[in-house]
Amino acid sequence: MMEKIQRFGGAMFTPVLLFSFAGIMVSIAIVATNPVLVGDLAKEGTIWYNFWKIVENGSWTVFNNMELLFVIGLPIGLAKTANARAVMEAVVTYLTFNYFVSTMLQLFGSSFGVNFKQAAGGESGLKLIAGIKTLDTGIIGAIFISAIVVYLHNRYFEKKLPDFLGIFQGSSYVVVLGFFAMLPIALLTCYIWPKIQFGISSLQAILATSGVVGVWIYTFLERILIPTGLHHFVYTPFVFGPAVVEGGITQYWFAHLNEFSRSTQPLKTLFPEGGFALHGNSKVFGAPGIALAFYFTARPENRKKVLSMLIPVTLTAVLSGITEPLEFTFLFLSPPLFAVHAVLAATLAATLYTFGVVGDMGGGLIDLLTRNWIPVFSNHAGTVLIHIVIGLCFTFIWFVVFKFLIVKFNIMTPGRDIDKEADIKLYSKQDYKDKKAGKGDENKAPANRYREQAAIYLEAVGGRDNIEKVNNCATRLRLTVKDPALVENDAAFRAGGAHGVVRNGNALQVIVGLDVPQVREQFEELMKIDD
Repeated sequence: MMEKIQRFGGAMFTPVLLFSFAGIMVSIAIVATNPVLVGDLAKEGTIWYNFWKIVENGSWTVFNNMELLFVIGLPIGLAKTANARAVMEAVVTYLTFNYFVSTMLQLFGSSFGVNFKQAAGGESGLKLIAGIKTLDTGIIGAIFISAIVVYLHNRYFEKKLPDFLGIFQGSSYVVVLGFFAMLPIALLTCYIWPKIQFGISSLQAILATSGVVGVWIYTFLERILIPTGLHHFVYTPFVFGPAVVEGGITQYWFAHLNEFSRSTQPLKTLFPEGGFALHGNSKVFGAPGIALAFYFTARPENRKKVLSMLIPVTLTAVLSGITEPLEFTFLFLSPPLFAVHAVLAATLAATLYTFGVVGDMGGGLIDLLTRNWIPVFSNHAGTVLIHIVIGLCFTFIWFVVFKFLIVKFNIMTPGRDIDKEADIKLYSKQDYKDKKAGKGDENKAPANRYREQAAIYLEAVGGRDNIEKVNNCATRLRLTVKDPALVENDAAFRAGGAHGVVRNGNALQVIVGLDVPQVREQFEELMKIDD
């Protein structure tokens, strides 16, 4: 069950990867049309204003169509075969579901407690999805319907029908089954979802006034659940769903960023819900403190090697917010150290919130600059400076706490054990080149590097006959193996540049990094090749 939930969470992350660029472009466009920053250039009707308005509206594509993106994303990650056809089936079935809901509400809306005559949006509980006026079930509804289609696809796509029904095989059969399944599901949605919307409205009020304690608990759960892959289920309803504000914190923050930047009222007063999107600060300010602790606790003769390992992973964590290579290093070596990290991350977020810092801060420094600091600096410079000061103080706290714990409990972080020098290279991504020296050059095509990595991983897990399922999330290659005893030790995976391996029975997670989509593609290609 846990393996299935992890695969589900990884698939949900597929569309989330699109949000960073879209968010940066929205932020840049908002900054470019802020009269406080660019003066008369931002007046409506100027060439400058018109250009950036075009850019801004195009940048909203991802956020305005999140439901469809999640419908598409799940089959990509979870369909066992014919992923592209599964995507088509999911989209058609999801649209069918919304047409059913729309018509039911139009005919019997009052029976469900819904005023269908209201305009979509606001507190109506309605939304336009692909031009269909329907209940706003958000990404929860999208994920639920898409998951049903993936189940139908995996079970019935390859089912052989009698010859006279052959035209209904494959995708047609899945869509037919989905069509009839959506009728009762749409009816139940009309009955149940308006009540859920009322409950969510009540929850919003509670969380919006829960203050520092609520922010601490939210951030702690978001961090501590990373090893399980369940952290997606914590932050997604807040950041991209309706848990505390309609449309999610990200969408709401962008929609009101100009308003917030022009106001002289405290940001916390303007948008108290923004305290539930401060988890990215641990990536920006925590990662350097952890890296410094690793460096200064390493043996002097090993520090140069440790530094070469730490620089790329720390820069990745700070700039882009991808922290798994660094966090999994000490997670593997000392799980309690990871728990301390989660506590510090939650405490940082709660402290920032106490001092009035809010916003959309789930990523790295680039997100902080473009989505938050630069747009609001003109009228909220004090808050930005307080944010930076508190963050740097916590960088020092991370360093002191981690250094103390590593020394006190003699935790074998990279470079500390003189008998395990290979561990220093664990995260350098150079072992594979050393192993394959003379069989290629460093300028080989990227696709070949990915293929060679994939070949090493395939061999390390016992070959293709030992593979049951293949999936990936943002940085991890997720595998289900038939016999865990055939899987080699972590060193075999490190030879291919892996940052480490998480093992949970038959479920295996190879920490690859941001190249994992390309590695997975080559991995699956190799599985198709006959001996």
